[in-house]
Formats: sequence, structure tokens, C-alpha cells
Amino acid sequence: MDRLTEMEAFATVVDQGGFTDAARKMGISKSAVSKHVSSLEARLGARLLNRTTRRVSPTEIGLAYYDRALRVLNDAGEADALVSSMQSDPSGLLRISVATDFGVNHLSPVLGQFLEEFPDITVNMVLNNRYVELISEGFDMAIRIGELEDSTLRARKLTETTKRMIASPGYLDKYGRPTKIDDLNEHKLLHYSSQANGSVWKLTAPSGEKRQVRTAGGLSVNDGQSLLNAAISGLGIAYLPSFLYANAMKAGQVVDVIPDLPYETQGIYAVYPPGRFTQPKVRAFIDFLVNAFADKGPTDW
Repeated sequence: MDRLTEMEAFATVVDQGGFTDAARKMGISKSAVSKHVSSLEARLGARLLNRTTRRVSPTEIGLAYYDRALRVLNDAGEADALVSSMQSDPSGLLRISVATDFGVNHLSPVLGQFLEEFPDITVNMVLNNRYVELISEGFDMAIRIGELEDSTLRARKLTETTKRMIASPGYLDKYGRPTKIDDLNEHKLLHYSSQANGSVWKLTAPSGEKRQVRTAGGLSVNDGQSLLNAAISGLGIAYLPSFLYANAMKAGQVVDVIPDLPYETQGIYAVYPPGRFTQPKVRAFIDFLVNAFADKGPTDW
């Protein structure tokens, strides 16, 4: 007889407390359930169940076997589900969390193509500047930039970006161009108020020394695009990722303030909850993004 069927019959008898209810649960006859359990006991050479006229309960050996059998049955069920899911077409609601700057500038423009390729998927993209709790807040995945803090999540790198200090040519003409990190103390530094490390820029000197610069300027805002607009307008120096300032730099609206400083590179990741297999809709979107950003980063945006 099939070992898994024998295991399932035995485990169901233990769960249901008897052969009659187990047979009803499995959709087979009581005699068939009994035959499966007897065959299992004969093969193992051990009595797994105490049988009386009033009740059925597992023996000590039966209880130990029941615990292991449940794991085997669960693994088999997950294996079947994995094959089914991998063969099924991606569908359903896909909830995504993404930082506002990246979502507006780079995710929104490619969503149309994704939805055209996968018409059975609907997307709910939530733009915010905080790290959401994926499972408790009901998100299927998120796009995160920089060092990943939650090691329990699964992650796949999509591309990279760099961070540079940028300012308008007009600002540098008016206030002078800093040539080293210490010169920044004499300049207007535009503060991104949502960053985790507060009003501090973490920079690397040409020598490799790690430096911290406290920002002090006339503007503090929790939106990167607004900081870029402020830098273009000549209000000060901003420290922003290349995916945000690249077009403005190509247009000559901003320049790299201290080009001799080493590049600060950050990964851009798709993160999603842990599990033995990935939902088809999540896998489809991540694969799509990998292809969409294949020619992007770290400086080419």
C-alpha cells in the first residue's frame, strides 16, 4: 500500500479520535481506513493505536510516530502546492510598498507594461517613506533601497544606485564650491527629514575615512523630489540618489558638488515574506522588474 496513504489514515484517526470520523473526513469506508492502519502497523512491526469499544488513542510509540508523520504529510502537501502554483498563471491582487521617490519616478512608468503582460493581476501600489511590516500590514512585497534591516525577509537585488551631493551651478557661483568635506560646514545643506539617521550625512573621504556631517539649512522636507527641486532652485546642497537626480544632472540643472569623493553605492531590492515557495504573482513582478531595470544603475538612470 502507499506509505503516504497509510500515514494519512493513521494521522486522521488520531486527529478525529476514531475510525468512523476518520473515514468520513477522508471520504473512504471505515474498513478501508482500518486496513490502511493495520498495514502500517504490520510494516512497522509496532502497535500504534490502543483500540477499545469506546475510544481509539495512540500508544506511546504511536504518538511519537504521529508527530513525525504530520511533518511528512505537511511537506508532501506543500510540495504538491508548490508544483500547482508554479504551473498556474499569475493572478490576484498584488500589494506593493515603495518609497515615494522611486515609485513615482521609476515604478509607475513601467506598471502599464506589467499589467499588459499579466492581465489577471491587479496592483495596489502604496507610496510611503517608511518601512512597512509586510505581513501584519498585508503587503505581498516592497521595494527597499540601501542596507536591508530585516534579515527574516527574502530579498532579490534589482539594481543599484549611488548617492552624491548635488547643487545648482547658480548656488555654487554665489556661495563657492566646497572642495573637501570640512568645507560643507560653511554651506546650506538641505535636510531629508525622514532618513533614519536624522540630520546627518554619512560620507566617505578620499582617504576612505568615514565622516558624518550634520545638515543645517533653511529647508527640511520628507520628500526627495522636493529636495531636488530645492537644489535646482539654488536653495542649497542636497544629498540624493542617482535615480532621482540623474535627469537634472544631464540637463545641467545640478552638478556633482565634490566629484573627488568616493561613490556611495546602495542596492535596490525587492523584498517579500519568507516561505518555501514564492507566490506566482510576486515571482512574476520581481522577474519583470529585474528585466525592466537591467540597463539601469548605479549611475545610469
